[in-house]
Amino acid sequence: MRILITGAGRAIGRATAEHLAALGHSVVATARDVALLEGLDVEKVLPLDVTSEQSIIECLEAAGELDGMVNNAALPGHGPLENLPLDHLRAMFETNTFGPLRILQQVLPAWRTRGSGVVVNVSSIQGRVAVPLDGAYAASKFALEAFTETLHYEIGHFGIRVVLIEPGYTAPGMKQIPAFEFDEAYDELVQQWEGADGKVTGSGGRPPASSVAVAIANALTDPSTPLRVPVGPDAELILPLRSQLDDASFEATMRATLGLTW
Repeated sequence: MRILITGAGRAIGRATAEHLAALGHSVVATARDVALLEGLDVEKVLPLDVTSEQSIIECLEAAGELDGMVNNAALPGHGPLENLPLDHLRAMFETNTFGPLRILQQVLPAWRTRGSGVVVNVSSIQGRVAVPLDGAYAASKFALEAFTETLHYEIGHFGIRVVLIEPGYTAPGMKQIPAFEFDEAYDELVQQWEGADGKVTGSGGRPPASSVAVAIANALTDPSTPLRVPVGPDAELILPLRSQLDDASFEATMRATLGLTW
């Protein structure tokens, strides 16, 4: 398959590019900063800013005909919503949510006419479970999940598959950016939430990004892949639990597991 990956400069995106290339696929790796793609042994590396329609058009012209797409590019944002700069929230949605839709709107007409194509949107455990201090990121991924579920119904009719990959905490994680300043009233919550990932990923710690790459590769090639694929011990534990419990029961379980008294 000929597959384009957004956000391929590090972590899950880079691991996916390396894994797909090792499997013999033709990989077009992209990133806003093409220097981040240095050393990748793939067919093409191209600059791509998913917030720019012109950048998308130029990248797709250079990439050529595609069989699949992995929408992985994302921005983080950590801190209490009370102090979240709305400009940063808008930037997160432009990349994490509108970016995948913006690029798909360019490729879907040809794929629809052709009658084939595979879209893998990289969501998160936080696309279905919102947690303290990551509300902005969760909101962008909740919205991505809604877009993707709708696409599943709309374009499956044309032979195009859509899959959501929902990783838990992985190592390495997303590139960290300076946290925005927030009121010291939230310091205790920050302290309580510190290390929460270690309590849900188990004794083995965060799984490597390569585990997500394997799931993405399987989703691209296996037509029986379901709409949603949790990846990692925390995602595989928490997401089924969230679907089985009501809000109060899930919150009580989360608080007891994490020792959260806030």
